[in-house]
Amino acid sequence: QVQLVESGGGMVQAGGSLRLSCAASGSGVRLINVMGWYRQAPGKPRELVARITSSGAENYADSVKGRFTISKDNAKSTVFLQMNSLKPEDTAVYYCHANTFTRDYWGRGTQVTVSS
Repeated sequence: QVQLVESGGGMVQAGGSLRLSCAASGSGVRLINVMGWYRQAPGKPRELVARITSSGAENYADSVKGRFTISKDNAKSTVFLQMNSLKPEDTAVYYCHANTFTRDYWGRGTQVTVSS
């Protein structure tokens, strides 16, 4: 089992920055092979924002490349999402995700609101 707890959401003006954190815990933490962030805006499907593998390979959605950076602290089983130059269209609930080859785990989500 893996539990994911997100923090760091909030409200910011366009052009501002936020940093999201996701701490993983539980007996399955050592089996995690990829962690990442997804987001879901009202009326839209959930979409991948960024992910990072256990070896450190990173993937980003085209819409956030150059503005968002994903990183991880292996010792603390925590993944971060640094979000810069935020735009109103980045407004969404951001969900932490982890995969252990056999199943997916999700956090409860944290709201990010960017005002124009």
